[in-house]
Amino acid sequence: MIVSPLEPMTEPMNRAGDQVLPLLARLVFAGVLLQYFWNSGLTKLGDGFFGFLTPSSGAYVQIFPKAMEAAGYDTSQLGVFHWAVVVGGTVAEFVLPLLIIVGLLTRLSAIGMIGFIIVQSLTDLYGHGGIEHEGTLGAWFDRFSDALILDQRAFWVLCLLILVFKGPGLLSLDRAIFKSAP
Repeated sequence: MIVSPLEPMTEPMNRAGDQVLPLLARLVFAGVLLQYFWNSGLTKLGDGFFGFLTPSSGAYVQIFPKAMEAAGYDTSQLGVFHWAVVVGGTVAEFVLPLLIIVGLLTRLSAIGMIGFIIVQSLTDLYGHGGIEHEGTLGAWFDRFSDALILDQRAFWVLCLLILVFKGPGLLSLDRAIFKSAP
């Protein structure tokens, strides 16, 4: 293996990057996506302290638009599966971002958020008809950088993949609790 003559100088940067990059990814996630997901979660809550267990009808419309339309927008026509998915999705919108920000179970939480974003994107495209509107999906390697799915959400997932592969970085509960977390 050929080693670059710059390797001795770059090694400290690589080590620092392993700690700083995940911390910055968590900071960017907090600055860009925390309020987005929490505000979305708030629209799904029903009344009272246990409102997450009795989601609003809007929650069902957001997550199961076609099923709600078929049921005449009557949530009582939907089953326990629909309820469980809506409750799980609502809880995930609050819990996963919080875990990522404080750096607790970071890798697992980031994987969960990636799955959430994939399901959210597919729902936006196929459930809400976004696939039929030019520009929603977007295209890579074009001159536009504002497509909702392929452009924006690719950056979201990249930020989360840093956490999956690098861990929580500095100043995390994972690091404080599990001492061996990178």
